[in-house]
Amino acid sequence: MSAFLDALTRVPPLLASHVLLSAAALLLGIAISLPLAIWSARNAAVARVALGFASLVQTVPSLALLALFYPLLLSLSALVGGGIPALGFLPSLIALTLYALLPILRNAVAGLQGLDPAVSQAADAVGMTPAQKLRLVEAPLAAPVVVAGIRTAAVWTIGAATLSTTVGQPSLGDLIFAGLQTQNWALVLAGCVSAAALALIVDALIGGIEQGIRARRRWLWIASAAMLVTGTALATAPLWPRGGGGDRTVVVGAKNFSEQYILARLIGDRLTRAGYTVTYRDGLGSALVFGALSGGDIDVYVDYAGTIWANEMKRSDVPERTKMVADIGAWAKSTHGVGLVGTLGFENAYAFAMKADVARRQRIASLDDLVKAAPGLTLGSDLEFLERPEWAAVKRAYPLRFARTTPYSPTFMYRALQSGKADVISAFSSDGRIAADKLTVLTDPRHAIPGYDAILMVAPARANDARFTAALRPLVGRVPVEAMRTANYQVDRDTDKQTPEAAARWLASKIGLPSS
Repeated sequence: MSAFLDALTRVPPLLASHVLLSAAALLLGIAISLPLAIWSARNAAVARVALGFASLVQTVPSLALLALFYPLLLSLSALVGGGIPALGFLPSLIALTLYALLPILRNAVAGLQGLDPAVSQAADAVGMTPAQKLRLVEAPLAAPVVVAGIRTAAVWTIGAATLSTTVGQPSLGDLIFAGLQTQNWALVLAGCVSAAALALIVDALIGGIEQGIRARRRWLWIASAAMLVTGTALATAPLWPRGGGGDRTVVVGAKNFSEQYILARLIGDRLTRAGYTVTYRDGLGSALVFGALSGGDIDVYVDYAGTIWANEMKRSDVPERTKMVADIGAWAKSTHGVGLVGTLGFENAYAFAMKADVARRQRIASLDDLVKAAPGLTLGSDLEFLERPEWAAVKRAYPLRFARTTPYSPTFMYRALQSGKADVISAFSSDGRIAADKLTVLTDPRHAIPGYDAILMVAPARANDARFTAALRPLVGRVPVEAMRTANYQVDRDTDKQTPEAAARWLASKIGLPSS
């Protein structure tokens, strides 16, 4: 219970962002849908196109729709010379607005087309103009059906907004995704309960507006609307401008696994001690995070040399690790203005791992040995690996053909190996579960997998900021892989689990830095 109560203390600022995003998407959806519905109710061709498009949007998974707008906005920003945020609020707003269109549009069209023709004829008979007929007759009669559609759209939007975490927009999904990755079920429960409560409250208040209009009880719909507006204003209070801060407010980015959450908090503590106000953007995918840094949406994060080398630089050669890091630093500065502060001192490389007894029984010690056994085995990977250039490079070097490949979140990938649902996994060399689970890491004799030194990178606006980089420089070369493995395992183990914040404090103490 105490863990759940602690998790609830993280809700207010995330709830504020969630409410702001959901309300903005719903209002924009209403502003687009209602004029389009009026046009559609009077033109069958427009109705077919509008409803067809809105229905088509619903067939696209919401997570895919959110991710789709990142490259589109990034390309548009490059085309017009920058200034268009490709991460965070804008792509989330566009995607959720599109998701809100169908229920509002469909109900509004149905409400207008379902009116008794005699009513319209009577309005025409008394000489009403089309605008007067819409305002005085059609809109009041169709309003209950329209509000019912808005009610449905509101619940859909609040639920889908939890996925905006994946494109860098803070929301209640931050708690859910972080909890799933670290198996902190108190965080998952706090996020789910808060999102469900928000949806139920909004549904009830819009339901009051619907009932008040339907029953012609003016006081009921006015009171419900006033409570909805007041509640929205109060919920978003943590986001109200308070002045000050300026360039001393920084955003620390993190990908979607335990090590990244820990390192983000370690970095955040250093910056807080230097006088900065720190916020976090957790759960970013590898395909998004470097673009977020170069675009200024985040100020600093930890990446891995092999990821930048293969994904961003599109390089397939495998040079010596020191040269790779130097080349990455020169490329990042010259092409994006991004600064490389240095390496943290450890490597987190992809490493194929098996249960020790299975590897021993099948005489598998290297990826060459794995080639012969692969047709009878199942590969479990993290969610990104099968689509990454590294996997393509491994397949070029080793003709691996597994019986089945299944992606998992990193935490559940290890569980799949232990339960026998996977025979081989794409593990991470700095993960404490390799030693704890006594796994055998297969060697890579053909050197297909590049080096993955953890590198500290800063946004263009911070690259020449001496005060900012000075706060981070004590981390360079300071983190040994053994310490990182232990910190990771503190978060990932099943019993006596620690939070990323607690693990970051332990890591700071272990490497000789002051910790709060």
